[in-house]
Amino acid sequence: MNILITGAAGFVGKNLTAALQCIQEGKDRTRPGLSIGELYLYDIDSPAEVLEQGCKNADFVFNLAGVNRPQNQEEFMQGNFGFASTLLDTLKKYNNTCPVMLSSSIQATLVGRYAEGEYGKSKKAGEELFFSYSEETGAKVLIYRFPNLFGKWCRPNYNSAVATFCNNIANDLPITVNDPSVQLELLYIDDLVAEMLDALEGKEHHCEFAGVDTVLQADGRYCAAPVSHKVTLGEIVELLNSFKAQPQTLRMPEIPNGSFAKKLYSTYLSYLPADGAIFDLKMNVDNRGSFTELIKTEKCGQISVNISKPGITKGQHWHHTKWEFFIVVSGKGLIQMRKIGDSEIRNYYVSGEKIQAVHMLPGYTHNIINLSDTEDLVTVMWANESFDPNKPDTFFEVVE
Repeated sequence: MNILITGAAGFVGKNLTAALQCIQEGKDRTRPGLSIGELYLYDIDSPAEVLEQGCKNADFVFNLAGVNRPQNQEEFMQGNFGFASTLLDTLKKYNNTCPVMLSSSIQATLVGRYAEGEYGKSKKAGEELFFSYSEETGAKVLIYRFPNLFGKWCRPNYNSAVATFCNNIANDLPITVNDPSVQLELLYIDDLVAEMLDALEGKEHHCEFAGVDTVLQADGRYCAAPVSHKVTLGEIVELLNSFKAQPQTLRMPEIPNGSFAKKLYSTYLSYLPADGAIFDLKMNVDNRGSFTELIKTEKCGQISVNISKPGITKGQHWHHTKWEFFIVVSGKGLIQMRKIGDSEIRNYYVSGEKIQAVHMLPGYTHNIINLSDTEDLVTVMWANESFDPNKPDTFFEVVE
């Protein structure tokens, strides 16, 4: 399948192109039904021949080109409606009736605060042009009214508040929020790209609009990505500040699969400067080795790493409720456990050559011994709760 992408150098275009290239090069095998041939990548600085060849040979067209921040209002119509006319005329020139996708905007609803916007009017005119083109030629058109988009590679200080907030907070720059209660509908770039790949496979999702609200409907005139998020500016900023604080607190916010928080965290990280991608961890060092907390979570405990020098024994304590996994990843060691009040000792020989997880059981005193005379013993430790110095639940008692 040959594909023409207009506006290929933009935010959506770059992400879509990268996804298609991964499929094209066999790096992404999650879409076995897609075979990607030639990619015609057209943008404002591209030679006209790219558009000509794309319109001649394409089996699918993604029209992502448009004007968001013109010098004057008239450029909205010229850039959004005018280029759409050029694209469709070129397709007709080559009698190419392949499916064509149009990236429109929720502002094309022309309701509420969008009622008099020149940008929305230009997008609406482009939509009607595409519908007329479909009626004239029989070509399939897929018109998407995008809400606010966010994700990696989105340009800050342009037309995305999320991109601006992520960039500024990641780079210690100020942000301005006049009304934290303002709610945005946000569409994550990976969810949008997934929908666009669905469209290539003829599995696009259709919708209608109730005002600015998307209503998924199998026979809808428009198309939409089925997943978006409604979030206030205040909630966005609160999450971003928690992400920024993570290197100091080690606390990982809750980021369930599919959640806005997970998608926003990935977006935030993409704006970190070079020196922001690395940070120090507090190593607790003594003559036995070191112990370093790595990550703490709200509901799923914490992860640490313990390094024991040759011949050293660590631990010799027990917990009422706390329990742990000890996972030796380098060296050779012995983990011992004994139930409080009993004399029987359980011995577990462990090694980085065969990585295993050993439960440290509640009510059992336990230790870990480095059996080597020359090598450090490196153990990754997970505890079911983050350490609380006011309630450590840790009591000294030797195993033997």
